[in-house]
Amino acid sequence: MRVNLTVNGSPRTADDVWPGESLLFVLRERLGLPGSKNACEQGECGSCTVRLDGDLVCACLVAAGQAEGREVVTVEGLAAEGEDGAPRLTALQRAFLDAGAVQCGFCTPGLLMAADDLLTRTPDPADADIREALSGNLCRCTGYEKIIDAVRLASARTAAGAPAGSAEGE
Repeated sequence: MRVNLTVNGSPRTADDVWPGESLLFVLRERLGLPGSKNACEQGECGSCTVRLDGDLVCACLVAAGQAEGREVVTVEGLAAEGEDGAPRLTALQRAFLDAGAVQCGFCTPGLLMAADDLLTRTPDPADADIREALSGNLCRCTGYEKIIDAVRLASARTAAGAPAGSAEGE
């Protein structure tokens, strides 16, 4: 079957999709967007988190056909394109780097998607809000404190100027 969807603002088509194929597989293998990670394939770890029509979902649990005609935003869609064509990090992505919240990086895409969703809804979240928003994402490398620090840092930086979802310097 053919699946037509909008990914990160651009119309995309995936051909020869079989009915049981996941949205995650289509994104990674058919559309060349490896940011969302394939870890548990059971919706337990959050590494494959994407936005589907504005709602956070585990792409491993969404049948590709369910994405027909819908809008998907992946971690690749968070960064804006700079004047030179290279991606420009958002305040949130920069905060993850600056706070040391990225270790092996496997969980990072899902955490970024969850944190971006939180900061879009709640620009100045309490620690309890941050913990709740990230609760569906597993990280085996950290004790989560640096990840929480990164969300706090992004919140503080955006309060001082740039929106969380906009590229730095714009």
